[in-house]
This record gives sequence, C-alpha cells and structure tokens, in this order.
Amino acid sequence: MRELKLTSSDRVLAVVAHPDDMEYGASAAVAKWAEDGVDVSYLLLTHGEHGIAGGDPAQVREVRSAEQRRACDIVGAGELAMLDFTDGVLEHTLELRKAIAAKIRAVKPTVVLTQDWSVVAPWGLNQADHRVAGMAALDAARDAGNEFLFPEAGDRHQAKQLLVTGANDPDVAVRVEQRHVDKGAKSLDAHEAYFQALPDHPSGAEIVGGAAQQGGEALGVPLAIAFKAFDL
Repeated sequence: MRELKLTSSDRVLAVVAHPDDMEYGASAAVAKWAEDGVDVSYLLLTHGEHGIAGGDPAQVREVRSAEQRRACDIVGAGELAMLDFTDGVLEHTLELRKAIAAKIRAVKPTVVLTQDWSVVAPWGLNQADHRVAGMAALDAARDAGNEFLFPEAGDRHQAKQLLVTGANDPDVAVRVEQRHVDKGAKSLDAHEAYFQALPDHPSGAEIVGGAAQQGGEALGVPLAIAFKAFDL
C-alpha cells in the first residue's frame, strides 16, 4: 500500500451509478482533496429513481437528486451532473461510453474515479448498475483520449489515472483526518429519504469510519481511504 497524494493542479471526475454511491468512504477522500484545493466533480449515470421501494419514481428522482447535492456540498465537491439513464437497468453500451467520454473531455480531469466492477465485492455480491458504471467509466476514460472515437463529443483528453473505490485489492490510500471522516459520514447521512426506507442501514459514522480505519491500518496511519489505482 502506498500513499496517494493529489495537489491543486489535479482535477478529479467521479463517475458512479447512483446517488449515495460516492458516500461509502470515497467522500472522506473528497473532503481531503477539496480542502487541499483539488477540484472534484461528480457524474452520476442515473438519478436513483428506482431506489426506494413503493416510492413514485418521479418524486424519488427529485428527492435523491437534492440529497446528492447536499452530500456534495458537505464534502466540498463542485459540479454535480446527472445523466438520464434508467436506474436499475444500466447497460454497457456505446451510448453510455460516449456520454461519459464527453464529460471527461469537458471536465479534463487528471484522475477519473469510479466504482468496482467485480461481481463479488468486499461486502458481497456487487449490484448490476455498479458493475456497469465501473466498466463503462474505465472504457470511457480510454475512449476520451482517442481522437478517432466519438469525435463529436469534444476534443480528446487523456486522464492520467483511474481510481476504483470499493475494490477487493486496493493498493493506494489517501491519508485523511477525523474531520474529513466526519464530513464523509455526514454526506452519507444526507441521503435521508433513501435510508428511511432502509431502517437497518448502518450510520455514516459506522460505514465511513470503518472504511477509514481499515484504510489507515493498510497504510500504517490512523485514518486513510483506500483505492485501487491504474495508470491510463
């Protein structure tokens, strides 16, 4: 495990499937980066409209979008963009890759951050949209650097690194302080309506705090958030 250090010259684009996907630990790293002057943008592929059993999808869409904006504000993330792919049935298509590549070309990140695409994740069987989002983000990060792919989606841009949150075998970690963990926990708790439908769901402090302790143990420091890193 090595320590990952970003500077104010870096720019991060986080690409995930749903509202709340960034808040299971990665948000504490975002709080650290934002404090250090790193620009962090979020791209959500759906609005999470099918994430609350019994809820009207149109209303859930609005509620969960607002909750995600509050979560971003808590940790200091900047732009929040949400695409209109359908929650629960994401498919790894050229349309999805093109949409992500277009955002990468617009934002011009040095780092693309996404979620694990493994079938079996550290906590159990991974959700279908998560797997598609991670793999599509990986492919789009490369697509964006190829001027022959999707030329109508803007000028080519090649990010330097891909970070994967929730990976089985993380190899880098961002050292954080308790204040960053606290912000990350609050950002997860900001998804109030979603978690009201999941009464047995652990608190943000439990989830983000646990992730930070595990990452810290792996890095040999009190608290850290771990990722799997790939050079692009």
